[in-house]
Amino acid sequence: MSSFANQVAFITGAGSGIGRATALAFSKAGATVVVAEINESTGRETVELITQQGGNAVFILCNVVDPEQIKKAIYQTVHSFGRLDIGINNAGIGGKFGKLLDQTEQDFNQIMAINVGGVFYGMQAQIRQMLTQKSNPTGGKIVNVSSIAGVRGMPMGAPYSASKHAVIGLTKTAALEYVKHHIRINAVCPVYTHSPMVDELINTAPGMEERMRRMVPMGRFGEPEEIAQTILWLCSDENAFVTGQALQIDGGLTAG
Repeated sequence: MSSFANQVAFITGAGSGIGRATALAFSKAGATVVVAEINESTGRETVELITQQGGNAVFILCNVVDPEQIKKAIYQTVHSFGRLDIGINNAGIGGKFGKLLDQTEQDFNQIMAINVGGVFYGMQAQIRQMLTQKSNPTGGKIVNVSSIAGVRGMPMGAPYSASKHAVIGLTKTAALEYVKHHIRINAVCPVYTHSPMVDELINTAPGMEERMRRMVPMGRFGEPEEIAQTILWLCSDENAFVTGQALQIDGGLTAG
């Protein structure tokens, strides 16, 4: 795996789960990490964990539904470190579990605002900055966190599935628009991965955890660190010819 020394990685939702694991992994690989998180407590915990392992990280309070906050966070990043090399748009929510007719307008609007708006506004701010860095020999790298629910239906989770399908559409379109500017944009589509979001889903009904496990051919959930390593690969020099992809990390779920 490539070293990310002298590179700056901006990660939303880095206070827990996949976001935190990704922040720690980039730090171990030599990157300076910006932890952009709405939850100040968990965000600062991630920074502390990075500091403890000898890395360099800062926390920036950021609500991804507000484009002005994202613009400000990117400005702070560049003001502090002089550049932006990597953008990881990970912040998201699972929403309410229920059939389509039981979902409200508020449920739908909230999940789209965070899961889709956060990626859209994040990419806008990140790409604008990357376009100014003409001297960067490796270009910019962006990875958006979608889901297996973005490539197949998810009964009882229509708004969530719709939002994650949208993330893939944004990823593929932006990748084509900015490929000639040496900005590579990809997405990852994890299956159930140990995280606070999945814990909430498990607690919705007795026996839910076992039912979820049986859906995955490997018979287990993903680990945040496994998803993080895939994200690092997508941003590495070894991946220089891959863009516009939605990489499924699913323990074999979509193989059949």
